[in-house]
Amino acid sequence: MTTLERILHVDDDDAIRMVCELILQKLGKFTVKSCASGAQALAEAVAFDPQVILLDLQMPGMDGPATLQQLQQLLDMQGRMVLFMTAMTKVTQVAELQQLGAFGVIEKPFEPIALPLQIQEQWQRFREASNG
Repeated sequence: MTTLERILHVDDDDAIRMVCELILQKLGKFTVKSCASGAQALAEAVAFDPQVILLDLQMPGMDGPATLQQLQQLLDMQGRMVLFMTAMTKVTQVAELQQLGAFGVIEKPFEPIALPLQIQEQWQRFREASNG
């Protein structure tokens, strides 16, 4: 099983970005590239080569789904897991995000201390689904 190392996190909220980066690096021991916009994510993604893309759903300018569509054109998405972070977690909304290529959703507000484990658990399910 491939070890999760690199997470691209995209969120326009400075405080959320800072908390996620700190927690994912310190507790999760992941390498994190934090981006404040979809445009920045597009500029950084190829060189960073993320295994997980963690996207805020609602962002000004280019929202999460639009960012994902652009990333899908830039990157080979095989073996990359996409998670959205959003307060909108109704079943229909989650299904729509999955149709766009998301593996899952992390609900906002999230528990920072639990975030690394949540992502790791999703990664394990993703790898099992990809290999099965």
